[in-house]
Amino acid sequence: MNNKNLMLNLKTICNNTFIDHDMKKNTSFGIGGNVKCLVYPETKEELKDVLNYINRFNLKFYFIGSGSNLLIDDNGYNGVVISLKKTFKKLKILNNKIYAESGVMLGHLVKQAVKAGFGGFESLIGVPGTLGGALIMNAGAYGSEICNYIDHVISIDLKGEERTYNRQDINFSYRKSSFKKDEIIVSALFNCKKDDIDKIKINTRNASNKRKESQPLRYRSAGSIFKNPSENISAGYLIDKAGLKGVRIGGAVISEKHANFILNVDSAKSKDVIALIKLI
Repeated sequence: MNNKNLMLNLKTICNNTFIDHDMKKNTSFGIGGNVKCLVYPETKEELKDVLNYINRFNLKFYFIGSGSNLLIDDNGYNGVVISLKKTFKKLKILNNKIYAESGVMLGHLVKQAVKAGFGGFESLIGVPGTLGGALIMNAGAYGSEICNYIDHVISIDLKGEERTYNRQDINFSYRKSSFKKDEIIVSALFNCKKDDIDKIKINTRNASNKRKESQPLRYRSAGSIFKNPSENISAGYLIDKAGLKGVRIGGAVISEKHANFILNVDSAKSKDVIALIKLI
């Protein structure tokens, strides 16, 4: 059986399977070609069946969240892309803990934490993407990171086996984690602490305002492109000092507002963004 038919057969396993799907609609950059197969499993059992199928036929695959930190090649991706952003959306407050599935948007989790009076999550308000993606890259902002509150994380590997990782099992660092690339995160449990609700609301508002004031949120982008080289110097500062703000290649431009953002201002191609990255 050829590769195309193998991917077509995924429809018999998962109804939410799309063939030759335009990925521009699935990334915050709005850039990229078609993916051969995009799959949104609805349940753990369906996800396990999809993963077993991929493993059995050795299909090329990639896991994504909501596509908010992703640049897809203009030529597309000749493989299977799996996302849980539309289906794994459960979130529960359990005493002083939050249980959330990996398709929950991080912004929604933060709002629910604030509503419950849990402190510490405020600085993450406005950070785009799903919880799964946030855990993989250890999302953070203004001195706080998602790893600070982890109790445990559950993932599923290509054999369909569930794995539980307690906080001490996971190595987190600046925008990085030790989760394996052949496992997909399905849920997480967070330890939370009650705090003064007025203080939480003020912190949330301040973080939100700071983001709006410093970032070009009106344009399509993937957020900050480069990691900060140190705690004392930001990548944006260095790019600004290099005089690169406003430099444009094709439909992509280095933001005048925040130099670490590359914006899609006019139907940019992936090659335009890559050229700017290489220039920086």
